[in-house]
Amino acid sequence: MSEYDVLCIGNAIVDIIAQADDAFLTENGIIKAAMNLIDADRANLLYERMGPAVEASGGSAGNTAAGIASFGGRVAYFGKVAEDQLGDIYYHDIRAQGVAFDTKPLKGLPPTARSMIFVTPDGERSMNTYLGACVELGPEDVEPEKARGAKVTYFEGYLWDPPRAKDAIRLAAKLAHEAGREVSMTLSDSFCVGRYREEFLDLMRSGTVDIVFANSHEIKSLYETDNFEEALEALRKDCRLAAVTRSEKGSVVVRGDETVTVKPTTIDQLVDTTGAGDLYAAGFLYGYTSGRSLAECGDLGSLAAGLVIQQIGPRPRQNLREEAEKAGLL
Repeated sequence: MSEYDVLCIGNAIVDIIAQADDAFLTENGIIKAAMNLIDADRANLLYERMGPAVEASGGSAGNTAAGIASFGGRVAYFGKVAEDQLGDIYYHDIRAQGVAFDTKPLKGLPPTARSMIFVTPDGERSMNTYLGACVELGPEDVEPEKARGAKVTYFEGYLWDPPRAKDAIRLAAKLAHEAGREVSMTLSDSFCVGRYREEFLDLMRSGTVDIVFANSHEIKSLYETDNFEEALEALRKDCRLAAVTRSEKGSVVVRGDETVTVKPTTIDQLVDTTGAGDLYAAGFLYGYTSGRSLAECGDLGSLAAGLVIQQIGPRPRQNLREEAEKAGLL
């Protein structure tokens, strides 16, 4: 028996979420629907200019971990925060959701990471992230027993921005594979793919990564094509298993010659797309580590993503296991 279903590794970030219009984005030089890396001064400036906001523990892989726990999965998390107020908030939030989080906090500067997220009326989110303490995540933060004990280790592509995190990921992947486990990653966003295209392809082609999560824009960026089908066929050849989300078109899962098309969950209103991909991965990985079919995994992912986009914030307020049972998926 493994101790955990999934080990998630990511940037531990407190999200500060506010609504804004497109004019605000233009006036402040914010790239819409992307994750923009910023420094401390810009973080302070945007914080001063943003309207009423909601603060919540976030970070892509942290959101996925919280989602898996909500389904009833056993999940652990590696991520770096500082010994400060936001760090305390992060520790409390993620543990309260049932996630095993024991990474030692950073003493002193830089402070805990934060992301100013502006949600426009169309539901798109534009993230402006100060990585802060995240950049200090390194190999010393990898807990070997957790890396060996999780059925799947999952990390976010955003971790390729802070240099030492790469070494942590490679160590965790090595320990996981030595224990006969699997390693998964999310491509995170198109701009992230643009920064690390060759490295991401090498992770897949070398077998360091077994399972890939992405959206249609990210795989087209990865293979530098405007043709979705062309990108999907290339992805099929480069990794053992991939799940690609397509917004209102649902998702598609490929494994070898197998292709599974997954319908989206019907929603009442699109409020905020923050966390949609993270929660899709949560549902999929919960199903996958429970031994369910790819179609069932995709349906669980769609359910979680569909719930989170109908609220502000990246972590669903509902109990996902109860929602899945109501939907007849568990």
